[in-house]
Amino acid sequence: MTDRTMADILADIDGPEAMTQVTPLWMQGRAAFGGLGAAMAATGMRQVLPEEKPMRSLMVSFVGPIPAEAVTVRSELLREGKNVSQATTRVLAGDAVCLQASAAFGSARDTKAVAPAAAFRPEPRDSVPPMDPSRTPLPSFLQNFDIHWTGDGIPTSNTGARRLGKWVRHKSDMSAFPVEKIIAVADIPPPLMMAHYDRRIMASSLSWSLEFVVPAHEVDSDWFYLDYSLEAAAGGYCQQSGQIFTESGDLVALSRQCMTYFE
Repeated sequence: MTDRTMADILADIDGPEAMTQVTPLWMQGRAAFGGLGAAMAATGMRQVLPEEKPMRSLMVSFVGPIPAEAVTVRSELLREGKNVSQATTRVLAGDAVCLQASAAFGSARDTKAVAPAAAFRPEPRDSVPPMDPSRTPLPSFLQNFDIHWTGDGIPTSNTGARRLGKWVRHKSDMSAFPVEKIIAVADIPPPLMMAHYDRRIMASSLSWSLEFVVPAHEVDSDWFYLDYSLEAAAGGYCQQSGQIFTESGDLVALSRQCMTYFE
């Protein structure tokens, strides 16, 4: 099976119900990279909008593993309002639901604005060499990105870190998919609980929300800095939040995720 770029996979999603082919390079264990699944859902939802509006929020439930095979992306418009539209998508392997997502899209209005309060204090990108995704046992999907992991939170390091920082960009051209470009990058960080162990543990995403601070089509950065923090963990479930910045320090999106981990 010939590997495909993310743009190739998304380009197949051209209507309310479409099929696309996930290839092995996008896998992390037995499931495809969650950021790819969320990006496929976003593309499907954009297809059912009567008119293009910026995505303002995305909510994703990771129901089951997306396999490396042909999958169906089925989308539906829930409501079309004057300013806000809402849509939903399911990604299916056969009859099995792998991912369910919903999103709100909204046009801008003339209102008062409050500047983001986020602090941009990244470690320099060249302070560490690029991550080598070909090393085992790293997930194969990482080969689709350039990554400089600069800020702690390394899995199996047993440091107890509650924060990670990393610089990320797509290796392939994602200019035709500005919102999906950011969605995929935002889902790259692993569960920070993995840095609390000296051995590999099983972990996976359960649910995820992503809120856009600025419309994705206004973002012209290729590099993004991810600043993520572990909020809490107990009973096999952990919560972490994150901020996604452009290379120049503009806050683009806010992430919040519930994950499971197994000892």
